[in-house]
Amino acid sequence: MEFDDDAALDTSEVQDNRSGTLGSIPGGGKTVGGGVVGLLVLVASVLFGVDPGLFGSDGTDSPPGTGTGTGRSAADLAADCRTGADANRKEDCRIVAVVDSVQEFWKQTETAAGTSYEQAPTFLFTGSVNTGCGNATSDVGPFYCSADDKVYLDLGFFDDLSSKFGARGGPFAEAYVIAHEYGHHIQDLSGTLSRGSGQGRNSGSVKLELQADCYAGVWAHHATTTPDPGSGKPLITKLTRDDIDRGLDAAAAVGDDRIQQRYQGRVTPDTWTHGSASQRRQWFSTGYSSGGVDRCDTFG
Repeated sequence: MEFDDDAALDTSEVQDNRSGTLGSIPGGGKTVGGGVVGLLVLVASVLFGVDPGLFGSDGTDSPPGTGTGTGRSAADLAADCRTGADANRKEDCRIVAVVDSVQEFWKQTETAAGTSYEQAPTFLFTGSVNTGCGNATSDVGPFYCSADDKVYLDLGFFDDLSSKFGARGGPFAEAYVIAHEYGHHIQDLSGTLSRGSGQGRNSGSVKLELQADCYAGVWAHHATTTPDPGSGKPLITKLTRDDIDRGLDAAAAVGDDRIQQRYQGRVTPDTWTHGSASQRRQWFSTGYSSGGVDRCDTFG
């Protein structure tokens, strides 16, 4: 995956709290109130889910967004991540570029459909975070909170994706994870998010997750042709077959059956909340090959 070296990155789409102090990059995305939709639990952790705040409070009075830190700050991210060339060199900046690309695609898609896209920033944290949906730790993996319209991400998860779940990893595997979470934001905007409940291979929870996988594939289909509003040229200039294969591999690695087999030694489909490895590959492929949002009706 390669980015246009000359493209200007919009760091307002990413809020960085890894310094441990609450703060957002100036111009950060709008946050709105909402209700907790549901908790999606896997054997090892909550992966690629929505609203994990039902774990409950940790007993502190931390404001939303508070987490442990590593010395980074929002200003650091804004200073370091200015162009596509930065995204081609640094993981932090690559995250910014992917978020920019994904949100620009959905903004243009929603506009073309006659609706207004609401921005949803990605919030970077380390260790733990208190969100509009409640407190969560890095153990839950990346997630989307409908109460504050934010995607939450500890970058350490991408190491876990390879070391704990056996994925090949790589830049596009990371991009797939981010695009999947923004798929949940689209579901929130469209009212579909409330349909994700229950457990089992045909449950609403599984259908919700598979649809988010499909939406990630749709974005990938259009990633190299979605024009950046600043330059009029695509921010992402190249996706290879290997990139897509790594995205498919990441999707399969976090299938319910793979995780259950790895961590409990048996597969129990009645407890699935995200779908099997083959289902997740299938629906990402459906979105990627078709490029059509209308092909992602997993509830139909």
